[in-house]
Amino acid sequence: MNLAYRDIRHNLGRFLLTCFGLSLLLGVVLSMIGIYRGLVEDALTLVRTPAVDVWVVESGTRGPFAESSRIPGDTREAIARLQGVGAAGSVTYQSVETPHRGEKLRLYVVGYEPGRPGGPDRIGTGRPIARSHYEMVADQRSGLSPGDRVELGRNTFTVVGLTDGQVSSGGDPVIYITLLDSQELQFELAPPAARREVARGNGPGGTDTINAVVARVLPNTPPESVAEAARRWKHLSAMTQAGQETILTRSVVERARQQIGLFTSLLLIVSAVIIALILYTMTMDKIREIATLKLIGAPDRTIISLIMQQALAMGVIGFGFGALLITAIKDYFPRRVVLQPEDGLALAGIVILVCILSSGLGVRLALKVDPATALGG
Repeated sequence: MNLAYRDIRHNLGRFLLTCFGLSLLLGVVLSMIGIYRGLVEDALTLVRTPAVDVWVVESGTRGPFAESSRIPGDTREAIARLQGVGAAGSVTYQSVETPHRGEKLRLYVVGYEPGRPGGPDRIGTGRPIARSHYEMVADQRSGLSPGDRVELGRNTFTVVGLTDGQVSSGGDPVIYITLLDSQELQFELAPPAARREVARGNGPGGTDTINAVVARVLPNTPPESVAEAARRWKHLSAMTQAGQETILTRSVVERARQQIGLFTSLLLIVSAVIIALILYTMTMDKIREIATLKLIGAPDRTIISLIMQQALAMGVIGFGFGALLITAIKDYFPRRVVLQPEDGLALAGIVILVCILSSGLGVRLALKVDPATALGG
């Protein structure tokens, strides 16, 4: 006869309610892990979308995402002539906020040269940009649809296509426009500012400035050799695709990773304390029954097995409910939540370990019960 099963069935309602409360807590722990994975995925989306091998930026900076970078627009032609480069493209990156349908719409604008590296890797709905001005491809999370018109700066753009999963490291949906439009949006002065500069004798400023040049190397060409050749120009810095991804994961999302990791650890500690208190309370409710078992000669391992089996059942059921809950609602989170099987298995192992350790408080109480308690009034 399984004593743990008998005891759970006798108090089934309270046990299931306890498991449900624990499942909410463990679901939050799993969601925090998924949010961190989503942060990393979002941060790497933009850098992986162009499918390039080398990033060329302003000297002394670490790329257009971690730091501000401005280089002359003709840098792309110089990089394209380097030995081993198959294709090169100029890109710009900037965040904008614009009114749309009575609300503020925050977007991350990517400017690229159509036909060159730097643009969207796929179009889910609609078509790519075909005109040199005033067309855009937007991510579905922006809420825009093909045919919508959006004001950016002093111009109005028409949405011609949609992508999916293209967001910045801050979670803003990405839109793609041509390089000429993005340069005008980012670098052209407003008329009052331009008149002021002319009055100061500086003359009108040009807009032939970009944030980075991205390049694809030819087969059998090491990307590091191309990056090293680009670094010979004193005003340029270059890094490989792997180096750019390392910068993003260790710089842009590092503090978020540390904070989420600390919060997840605190939640696991809280879970352990709650499980220990629940088991202690459940053991207190069974003092007379445990004393009776001891009085009739039941070995200590039977009592220990009773408490540990209940602890494991509570942890497994709570984790299962929590995992199902987060899996069902993860698509409704404001930020991307990425649930990986290995993370779930690791958390399940931690939960089992926590349950075993937390049962120690109840086991200690049970082993100290005096058999004579069963004879008391």
